[in-house]
Amino acid sequence: MTPEEIKAALGAGLLSFPVTHFDDEGEFKQDSYQRHIEWLSGFEAPVLFAAGGTGEFFSLSPDEVPTIVRSAKEASGDTAIVSGCGFGTRVGVEMAKAVEKAGADGILLLPHYLIDAPQEGLYQHVKKICQSVGIGVMVYNRDNSVLKVDTLKRLCDECPNLIGFKDGTGDIGLVRQVTATMGDRLMYLGGMPTAELFAEAYLGAGFTTYSSAVFNFVPGLAVEFYKALRAGNRARCEEILTEFFYPFMELRARRKGYAVAAIKAGVRLQGFDAGKVRPPLDDLTAEEEQMLLKLIGSHKR
Repeated sequence: MTPEEIKAALGAGLLSFPVTHFDDEGEFKQDSYQRHIEWLSGFEAPVLFAAGGTGEFFSLSPDEVPTIVRSAKEASGDTAIVSGCGFGTRVGVEMAKAVEKAGADGILLLPHYLIDAPQEGLYQHVKKICQSVGIGVMVYNRDNSVLKVDTLKRLCDECPNLIGFKDGTGDIGLVRQVTATMGDRLMYLGGMPTAELFAEAYLGAGFTTYSSAVFNFVPGLAVEFYKALRAGNRARCEEILTEFFYPFMELRARRKGYAVAAIKAGVRLQGFDAGKVRPPLDDLTAEEEQMLLKLIGSHKR
């Protein structure tokens, strides 16, 4: 896909980040992963993100990422695949080139490793990665990698293939300034954990869409919520939030890392052999999995 084509696809509907499947030894499990990708591709998500945050990008080695992307492309049919990319600039450039070669339709540039950086350093980091590939790139404002409006504008001027902005800061003032300044130069993706809890506020701030983690295991419900939100059906949104998302939020909040581990548990409970999360994360307890199973059982769609 050209950068403009993946930009259009990203803005066309609900998005999601499939978990990465591992076997009992913690190695990538391609067959189960591809079955899951194929299942998710049957629902209404125009783009899936391989090896993203929910896909445990932070626990993958750089050479695993293109393998996962290639596997996702083989199984996704007409659904576009955007790859996670990150770490330091040199590793990020190498990874960007590798996933482009593996067939990725675009890149989500995740926050760099560990250190806080000034705006000029972030500008150079994003610019070098954008200029290393021909596919579209989306930046992810979060944690130690928060681009200010002026920096983002410079990057838009210098990098034609910078096509998207994802926010995980929750700073509505900043994101509204970004959308007001950049207009339709970028597409805008809400990326807070359990994005449905923030979706209404982000759409009101000019964002295009959001990514749903729970789409991994209740895709029908995720799509129903998205459609109700876009249709302005506030009563149905509040009903789904109360019945499903708020109880899920309470479970997710029990322990650090459950924003990923709870999603992977949901995938396993839906019959996919996704395996455990890799350290430094840890899995839900047996009791918590039963709580999640009960929640899934009350929303079979």
